[in-house]
Amino acid sequence: MPVTPELRAQILRYRLVELWRSGTIAAQLHVHHGTVERILRQEGLPRVGVVRSSNIDPYLPFILETLKKFPDLRASRLYAMVKERGYQGGPDHFRHLISHHRPRPLPEAYLRLVTLIGEQGQIDWGHFGYQQIGQARRPLMAFVAVLSWSRRIFLRFSLDARMESFLRAHVQAFETWGGLPRVLLYDNLKSAVLERQGDAIRFSPTLLAFAAHYHFEPRPVAVARGNEKGRVERAIRYIRDNFFAARTFTDLDDLNAQADAWACGPADERLCPQDKTLTVGQAFVQEKPRLLALPANPYPVEERVVVKVGKTPYVRFDLNDYSVPHTQVRKSLTVLADTRVVRILDAQVVVAIHARSYDRGQQIETESHITDLVERKAQAHAQRGMGRLSQAVPASAELLAQAGARGENLGSITQALLRLVDRYGASEVQTAVLTALARKVPHPNAVRLALEAQREVRQAPAPVAVQLSEKVRLRDTVIHAQPLASYDQLNSTTPPPPPPHTPPKHHSTPRERQR
Repeated sequence: MPVTPELRAQILRYRLVELWRSGTIAAQLHVHHGTVERILRQEGLPRVGVVRSSNIDPYLPFILETLKKFPDLRASRLYAMVKERGYQGGPDHFRHLISHHRPRPLPEAYLRLVTLIGEQGQIDWGHFGYQQIGQARRPLMAFVAVLSWSRRIFLRFSLDARMESFLRAHVQAFETWGGLPRVLLYDNLKSAVLERQGDAIRFSPTLLAFAAHYHFEPRPVAVARGNEKGRVERAIRYIRDNFFAARTFTDLDDLNAQADAWACGPADERLCPQDKTLTVGQAFVQEKPRLLALPANPYPVEERVVVKVGKTPYVRFDLNDYSVPHTQVRKSLTVLADTRVVRILDAQVVVAIHARSYDRGQQIETESHITDLVERKAQAHAQRGMGRLSQAVPASAELLAQAGARGENLGSITQALLRLVDRYGASEVQTAVLTALARKVPHPNAVRLALEAQREVRQAPAPVAVQLSEKVRLRDTVIHAQPLASYDQLNSTTPPPPPPHTPPKHHSTPRERQR
């Protein structure tokens, strides 16, 4: 049962006015007697009634002294220490008694932090769920920067919390403000602090180089001191309640455009806590001249990754594959990427540019990269065929040269001549090619006619290839004409006559045919 203000008032009235005991109050109000005792103890009221002695009384000085030195010591460990000194009670009752004697920590008071105009800004990340982009589930992170005096908010959403996104959002905030404060306060973010041992802090070298470029001091807050960066904490809560709640957007660009409009609109119209006579927008107008000036050149904030190209002309970057020219395979390349474009470099030369994808497992290709590879493979296949043909038929080189001058397809000619070599033999094709060249017809059909003429002169049988495709086998099949007289009997009413007796054919031998 929750302790409401009405219940607390009733318990105090029954004790102070009616002088009821704790058990009576608990029975009448239907609450646990421990709840009644806790409320009375919080009000500093003494216990009413007979105070009975307890087994713990002789050990109270030792217990109180121990709890004074070690206020967070567990009751189980304290029970073991007391039991070694002769305590005979049980652990559960001892734990209950210790809860009455354990010192309560005093509430800590905090000073209101006042900052000078243009002196300080506070930075933090906020997590706003996830976004499903194709097959990828990306975290939706919000970079929040607040100027401590005017409370001007800069808000930028991204799909990760990498160092490049962290610094890129800094640059966008500085450009939006037209300057930057002298000190930027960070929580113990992984993007800012690599290691911390007490007061010893090791900042990220990248963040230190960035701070040196813009001449500001990065300063971390103390451990467990969220009040030191309460301005950005309250800003994130304000963003959740007043901007992001029930907000609809089409993509990340649309969300950031809405965030910019909100930061310059409703967020600037609220009253400035430093000066209630000003709005945040009016206070920022006064603070802007006090900010540090921006350097002439912005800090480079592109993601830089060295990648290895394998057998296929693709590089893997951020869950996707991006194509490169086939001449870059088996090389180490450098990827430079921002939120929109991915550039791939070989040393200082840009070999490919792609639009960045936040999907997962996609192949982002440039058409010329693939077509060049296909043409190269086709040319390599044709070159292998030409090499084999030139070794078997030396005269084929001249035939291919003349065919190429006439605009013929050298690949198909090469394959046709190789099939003739497999069927007739290299020496026969060599002679036929010379014949075709003598006739000034550099074409496989001329070579085939010359081969047939050579075969007829020798009265040799038609050659049979060792392996014929089904199309070639059907093309060379001999079809014999069949007698059609039997079909005429279908229209006749008289029974067909018996077939004439034909003597068996006598197969003559080659010697009888010569006679």
